[in-house]
Amino acid sequence: MPGLAAQITACRLCAGAYAATATAHAPRPVAWFAPSAVIRIIGQAPGKRVHDSGRPFDDASGDRLRDWLGLTRATFYDRARIAITPMAFCFPGYDARGADLPPPRRCAETWHDAVDQALPNVRLTLLVGAYAQRRYLGARGALTETVRAWRDHAPATFPLPHPSWRNTGWLNKHPWFEAELLPVLRSRIATTLGG
Repeated sequence: MPGLAAQITACRLCAGAYAATATAHAPRPVAWFAPSAVIRIIGQAPGKRVHDSGRPFDDASGDRLRDWLGLTRATFYDRARIAITPMAFCFPGYDARGADLPPPRRCAETWHDAVDQALPNVRLTLLVGAYAQRRYLGARGALTETVRAWRDHAPATFPLPHPSWRNTGWLNKHPWFEAELLPVLRSRIATTLGG
């Protein structure tokens, strides 16, 4: 396992593409997992703050996600129990308007099958955002419909919206997410972690 994490951390496949973005940055893959993990969080891609810190969800989105999950920072960052494996392990950069670029497909195509096999103890998977939901659920419709159908995938998998501040309007428009999905998810997380 250290070999796989080290390989991902050393990956430079997208160096040319990242150098051509508005941020003109070098790759810095954030590989955060151990084979003993029982919960897996599959998000989109690290943001700029995560790129700088080297810790996944080390930003306001992470604060909201931890609140959704009912987890402390210490538990959330315990690699022995929680794996964080986004669709792209590097910050993809911003476009000319300052918007986040999508995660390059090349990353998931290169690494996710190996990561899937390297995490044999996962009992709960959280698919955060449409990119993860497309790959792991085959979701092709709107994110809202995929998340609304969460019961179809529970208790092993929960589709979630991205916890970005940009989705505050979505959360206000869909109160069922916090009222119905989150209590069940928190209970499932506690059970999975043995709490």
